[in-house]
Amino acid sequence: MPIKIPSGLPAAEVLQSENIFVMDELRATAQDIRPLRIAILNLMPTKITTENQIIRLLSNSPLQIELTLLRVASHVSANVSPKHMETFYRTYEEVRNEKFDGLIITGAPVENLEFRDVDYWDELCDIMRWSKTNVYSTLHICWAAQAALNFHYGIPKYPLSAKMFGVFEHKNLEPNHPLLRGFDETFKAPHSRHTEVRREDIDACPKLEILAESDEAGVYIIASRKRRLFYVTGHSEYDNTTLAAEYFRDVNRGLDIEIPKHYFPGDDPKNIPPNVWRGHAHLLFSNWLNYFVYQGTPYNLDEIESID
Repeated sequence: MPIKIPSGLPAAEVLQSENIFVMDELRATAQDIRPLRIAILNLMPTKITTENQIIRLLSNSPLQIELTLLRVASHVSANVSPKHMETFYRTYEEVRNEKFDGLIITGAPVENLEFRDVDYWDELCDIMRWSKTNVYSTLHICWAAQAALNFHYGIPKYPLSAKMFGVFEHKNLEPNHPLLRGFDETFKAPHSRHTEVRREDIDACPKLEILAESDEAGVYIIASRKRRLFYVTGHSEYDNTTLAAEYFRDVNRGLDIEIPKHYFPGDDPKNIPPNVWRGHAHLLFSNWLNYFVYQGTPYNLDEIESID
């Protein structure tokens, strides 16, 4: 089954060129089934790139999905046209009385700020509070994972001495957990962040369990024991060239940035990096959609119970 996206969204042309089945709103009205309502709160500055990346992963499923793109009203994005945001995005205030099967909150390049110094922190807290009663399952990515762990459980983030930047090997700690169904014992994933959460803080919280971690990159996937909230500290959604784009951007700005680890063949930025995490990324998103959204959410969204 396809993913239903807003008519005219740039992702449609990109994904159709990759032979990924997407359906616009007009065609979807002819199908007499209830699609999963999935919202994406896109906090990344590269809005369109992030749309493409996440929609690509959500499309790898037999489930029909109705997509809603969300933005924070308290921050104006400088890297995408106002027309794009006005056409395709809604604010929290516009959806606060609606319910969704699933929500994805992306990362954001604000790790070096204290949470309360982020200009949209209060609004994000409102959205995370709302998600506890209006969303069945939420997937948090990178900084959003750190922010949500702090909001829901008081878990702190810590600055790193150097940016965690590269593609790292991870251990599958809970192979019987449905989120990791089909994962190999070890798998790779990209990270790009300046802060971390630590195992000892998560282990001290009985409401959480660690599903995967890396000897180099630390804790990677965390789940609530009620299996409705999930936290991923890396960027499995990244394309093979995303870290390269970040690296060359910082080089051109004159920043002191190291070459991403285990990424460029031969550690030579002139070489095109392979995507060695694509399989696990598709599994992660399809497992979340299947086991924790589709099989858990009530048919009548008004029957969603609070996570608390």
